[in-house]
Parts: sequence; C-alpha cells; structure tokens
Amino acid sequence: MPRRKDIWRCGLVKQPVAAVIAAGGIGEPVSWIGEEPDFQFLADPFGWQGEDGRLHLFAEHYDYRTRHGTIVRLLFDEAMNLLDRRPCLVEPWHLSYPQVFAGEGATWMLPEAHRSGVLTLYRDHGGLIDWRAECRIALDCVPVDASILRHEERWWLFYSPATDKRTKIAHLHVAWADRLCGPWTAHHGNPVRMDRRSARPGGTPMVIDGRIMLPVQDCADTYGGAIRPLWIDRLDETTVMAEAGDALALPDSAGVYRDGMHTLTACGDMTLFDVKRVDRSLRGLMLDVRRGLGGYG
Repeated sequence: MPRRKDIWRCGLVKQPVAAVIAAGGIGEPVSWIGEEPDFQFLADPFGWQGEDGRLHLFAEHYDYRTRHGTIVRLLFDEAMNLLDRRPCLVEPWHLSYPQVFAGEGATWMLPEAHRSGVLTLYRDHGGLIDWRAECRIALDCVPVDASILRHEERWWLFYSPATDKRTKIAHLHVAWADRLCGPWTAHHGNPVRMDRRSARPGGTPMVIDGRIMLPVQDCADTYGGAIRPLWIDRLDETTVMAEAGDALALPDSAGVYRDGMHTLTACGDMTLFDVKRVDRSLRGLMLDVRRGLGGYG
C-alpha cells in the first residue's frame, strides 16, 4: 500500500522556454494555478493560445480516491483570470500528459494513456473541448509520455516504453512518420538512450538555436525529480546523438512544492510547468485503507 503521495501544482511564466533554459531555471513572477482539494492535483500542463489572447490550459486532473486521471481544460483571459473549467477528455483508463498541437490542417491531442494498451491520437471537433479519437499510433512498444515534433518534413516521436518500472524512467525510444496516423517506423537503435537522469520525456520538443531540445525527467532519486534539457545534435534514420544539460532550478515561490518537476511545455512566449510536494501523512494512508475497503467509487 502506498505510504507517500506526489501532489503536483501547475505554474506559468511569461517567458519562452528558450529563455527559461538559458537562465537555468524558472524565474519570477510565476502565475500559479490554484491548489486542488486534498489528495487531488493538476499536473502535466500544456497550453494553446487563441487569437483573442485567451489561454486554454490542458492538464491531468488526478484524485487519489479513485486513482484515475482525466483531462481538464481551464480557460484564462489575458490577465490570468479563470473564465471556465471543464473536463474535456475522459476515458475508462487513466489519462495524463495532454499534449495539444496543430498539424495537417487540424488541432490534435496526444495524451498519455498506456493503461489502455495503445497510443491514441485525438482530433478537436470544436472549441478545444470536443476531442474524438482519430487513430491509433502503432509503435514498437506501448509508450509513456510520447512527445511529438515536426522536424525536416517529418513527424518524430520521443517516448519511453511502459514495459516495466525501469524502462519507464530510464529508456528513450524514437520513431518517425510522414503522416500523423502513420505508418510509424521505430528507430532501429531503440532504446537510443538509457539513463535514469535524462531519458523519459517531460514536455515540448522544440528547436532552439538550431538544436533539438527535448525536456526530460531526472528520475535518479525520485520520479519526476527534476527537468533537464536533452540536446539532440543528430536525429535521422540511423543515428541519434544527444547530451543532457543541467537540471532546471525551481522558483522561490514554489514554497513547499520543492520535491520535483516533471513537465516543461511551450505555449508561444509562455512556459508552463509543474512542481511537486510529497505527502507522507497518516491521512493519506487512511485514504488508501478506506479505498481498499471499498469506501470510494
């Protein structure tokens, strides 16, 4: 039975990801998303900014009472006032990491859903709240935190295998395709990287000063202990060459949420991220006892 619970909180800074990395960490001021009720949290924030300047923030909502994640959409005006909040994607299986991006004439969401046994691509059918499954992406394994990049006329995916606890945090795989719905080709060198400190994806891949940068999680001491930039200097069908940068520093205003960071994403000139605190309270343990006795559900 779990004796500790990671509680995450999302924040936003009005700086591009490139500036955050150049500075070595998250600066101030931070716009913090409000905390959730006890033993619930929002994590894995991804953003989409409309032409009217409003921010659509997509995040995993998780409740330890049910141990089930769903995707919510929070809508903010330019002053970061919350205008609307609603669930936008709910499945029988756990969902997280709601990556939203544009391509091939549509807007897409590629959420983490390894407990479903597949990777499913969803298409927006209106207002960024009506997401419907478009296709399943077939890879060489069931992936976790699959992160997508359009680079040199191809789509590239970076992901870790959900095979076991070790591969989830220490192996990096790559695949490519000409079209989003495939067929996808797994890199013959997979896993292209094996390192607990810099393998599992943790945010938006992008090109910075001519180099591909993939945020990756440092899980050497704890899951989601920090985010590092992984600089990829060669990416093609035969070779992946990469080196990891230093772990990014947390902002002072994180307060008690200083036990980790596991998502760093780009939304135009804004950077979204999450930080965590670890709950080891007796109340958390009793919640698990009650859940085990069928007290929730």
